[in-house]
Amino acid sequence: MQCTPYREALSARLDGESPGMPAADLDEHLATCAACASWERAAALVTRRARLAPAPAVPDLTAAVLGALPRELPGAAVAARARLTASALRLALLAVAVAQAGFAWPALSTGAAAMSAPVHMAHETGAWSLGVAAAFLAVAAAPRLAAGAMPFLGTFAVLLTVTTVTDLQAGHVHADRAVTHLLLLAGVSLVGTVAWRRRRRRTVPAVARERVPA
Repeated sequence: MQCTPYREALSARLDGESPGMPAADLDEHLATCAACASWERAAALVTRRARLAPAPAVPDLTAAVLGALPRELPGAAVAARARLTASALRLALLAVAVAQAGFAWPALSTGAAAMSAPVHMAHETGAWSLGVAAAFLAVAAAPRLAAGAMPFLGTFAVLLTVTTVTDLQAGHVHADRAVTHLLLLAGVSLVGTVAWRRRRRRTVPAVARERVPA
C-alpha cells in the first residue's frame, strides 16, 4: 500500500488544513500501518516544538519610556491654565459688578446724581446702572450666561460710548462723569471675553464621516 497520500493527509491535518480524504479512511490506515503511525507521532512532535519555540529576548524598556515622559502632560497644563484664567475673569467681573452697584446705589436710593438731574431721571439712571451690575454679577456666578447677556450689554456699551464722546465734545458732560463709564466698558469687555472663551472651547473640528450603506 502506498503511504505517501496518507502522510500528505496527516501533514495537512497537523497544519489545520483539510486532509483531502475522509477522516475515517485516514484513521483506518493509521490503525493498520505502524510506519505511518510512527511518522505521525514524529511529525506531531516536530510541529509542537516549532510552535512552542521560545521567543527572542526583548530588553526591558519600561524605565527608559517612563523617564522620557514629561513630568506633567501638556493637556493637563493647558487645562490648568484655562481654569486659572476663567477664575481670574470671574473674580474681575465680580469686582466690577460690586463697584458698578456702588456707583448706582446713591442715585437709585436718594435721587442724587451728577449735573443736578431731576430725581426721577436720577432714579432711572440708577436703576439702569444697578441692572447692568446685576448682569455682571450673574455672568460671574454662571459664565454660561455670558453669550446671552452680550446683545444687551454690547449695544448699551456702544451707544453709551458714542453719546459720551459726542457730549464731551459739545460740553454737555463733565470729564469726571464720563470717566465713570470706563467701569461699565471694562465689565462688558470681561463678559465678551468669557463668552468668546466658552464659544472657542465648544468648537470641535468637523470630522469627515464615511457613508455606510444600509
